[in-house]
Amino acid sequence: MMTLDEDTLGAFRARLEEEECAPATAAKYMGAMGRLAAYCGGQIRDKGQLVAFKAALSASGLAPATVNGVLTAVNKFLDMSGYHEWRLRLLRVQRRVFTDGRRELTRGEYEKLVKAAQRLGDARLALAMQTLCATGARVSELASVTLEAVRRGRAEIRSKGKIRQVLLPGKLCRLLAAYAKKRGVVAGPIFVTATGRPLDRSNLWKGMKRAAALAGIALGKVFPHNLRHLFARTYYRAYRDIVRLADILGHSSVETTRIYTARSPSEQRRQMDGLPFLI
Repeated sequence: MMTLDEDTLGAFRARLEEEECAPATAAKYMGAMGRLAAYCGGQIRDKGQLVAFKAALSASGLAPATVNGVLTAVNKFLDMSGYHEWRLRLLRVQRRVFTDGRRELTRGEYEKLVKAAQRLGDARLALAMQTLCATGARVSELASVTLEAVRRGRAEIRSKGKIRQVLLPGKLCRLLAAYAKKRGVVAGPIFVTATGRPLDRSNLWKGMKRAAALAGIALGKVFPHNLRHLFARTYYRAYRDIVRLADILGHSSVETTRIYTARSPSEQRRQMDGLPFLI
């Protein structure tokens, strides 16, 4: 029997920190463990109880990817606690052939977002969105776009023990340099809040929602990570080099990159309509 009390979960969090787990990932793992603790009343008797927990998750209406996220956290906890034999198998999910068109941000909608930000007088938002879309960087990596990086023409990203270089296109560097000069930035991150802290996902998302409302774009399509997806799709369609794209995005597996290059339903349909099988 294993007890999921405050001390046990606190030790799990400490181990995650020791392994330099990203804060957002650690928070998801702890949330998943909280869900498990609530289900089992704070005590795990045997693997059968964990299997029942998995079944309850699957029957709850959660998306398979969400269920697998919870199970991944539970397996991580079991490994750290020495209960390897209690590990759970993840749900088998077929890779999606195409994207959800309701959430896919198009190039035209992206341009409308940037122009709307400019009309709102939010130069920081307009340029931050262009920076993410021109480089494929994550929102959390915007802090690495410093004045020094602009002068070098590349930003050095340090994340999860890995270091990668993100090239900054020439035109983008000129835009960033002009913005920094106008804002009086003499060193460090280009994009900062009124208090001097680096712009984060929450700040950016709020601005994007305002721009979306002005531009008449569905809010379901407007979130910072969608800019990274738009970069990936555009790059892949232009060069068809998924290995190079994986390097640019910082993916350790090409399988992850394939998610970003999935076609839209309309594009998939056009290709299938072109097949010569219907008489």
